[in-house]
Amino acid sequence: MRAIQVSEHGGPEVLRYTEVEEPSIGPDQLLVTTEAIGVNYIDTYIRTGTYPQPVPYVPGSEGTGVVSAVGSGVTEFAVGDRVAWAAAPGSYAERVVVPAAVAIPVPDGVDPPVAASALLQGMTAHYLIESIYTPEPGETVLVHAGAGGVGLILTQLAAARGARVITTVSSDEKETLSREAGAAEVLRYGDDLADQVRKLTDGVGVAAVYDGVGKSTFDASLASVRVRGTVALFGAASGPVPPFDPQRLNAGGSLFLTRPSLAHYTRDRAELLWRAGDILAALAKGTLRVRVGATYPLAEAERAHRDLEGRKTTGSIVLLP
Repeated sequence: MRAIQVSEHGGPEVLRYTEVEEPSIGPDQLLVTTEAIGVNYIDTYIRTGTYPQPVPYVPGSEGTGVVSAVGSGVTEFAVGDRVAWAAAPGSYAERVVVPAAVAIPVPDGVDPPVAASALLQGMTAHYLIESIYTPEPGETVLVHAGAGGVGLILTQLAAARGARVITTVSSDEKETLSREAGAAEVLRYGDDLADQVRKLTDGVGVAAVYDGVGKSTFDASLASVRVRGTVALFGAASGPVPPFDPQRLNAGGSLFLTRPSLAHYTRDRAELLWRAGDILAALAKGTLRVRVGATYPLAEAERAHRDLEGRKTTGSIVLLP
């Protein structure tokens, strides 16, 4: 079968479209023929070696497709079922081995490109708003990268709770998308970002900052939050945040800082089904929208990574086998 393979860590050029061995499944696994594959920033961190991964390997962990074989111990799924997943290594491929424990049934009405790119970003937004900091109606929160995949979903979820959402973006086009998702105020990145946020909150600051950008926004995030506010640093699109003195949290107003990951907020099957089920059900009902900003043939994964890292895309990115 055809897949993307990485034989050495490095830039997008190490993503090679090639023939690999056909996968085989164990008793608690599914073999899925992929319909669409999600591309995420974590894929770039692993590709560069920022997150260690032995080589060679097939990248990707998210996708959707049709079950073509089931292991002897699987009772929840059958051949022909449509499933999606956010934690199956080796997903940049025509066929993927998916543990039944991480497979999610896909409801009718959710198209493959949406299902393939909704879970990782959608469940990230879900745990941020449901489990990290849940804003009360009327509270103001700040969402960085408001036109990104997580940002657009998170803005919708926060606005649906009655929160006033401020977002940051880098262009007029992205501002339009962010406002369509429910942002009340949209700002550009810059040295005066925290001052702008303070002005919009009468000097008080926001209740929470959801920061998936990292290095270039972290200082502004700390400076934008109110006394006893929360900063959720859930990504590092601009690079990792350098070590810093925890005393800054005290000086900023007894702030709460967390560096969460999806794995710690989907610790068992029940929690996974809750988060994924909420997202997919909302998509099926039309109360939540996931913008698929770009699709690429699987063979062009290198170009997809270049566009993602160059911030040339909005919403989610999908590979089509």
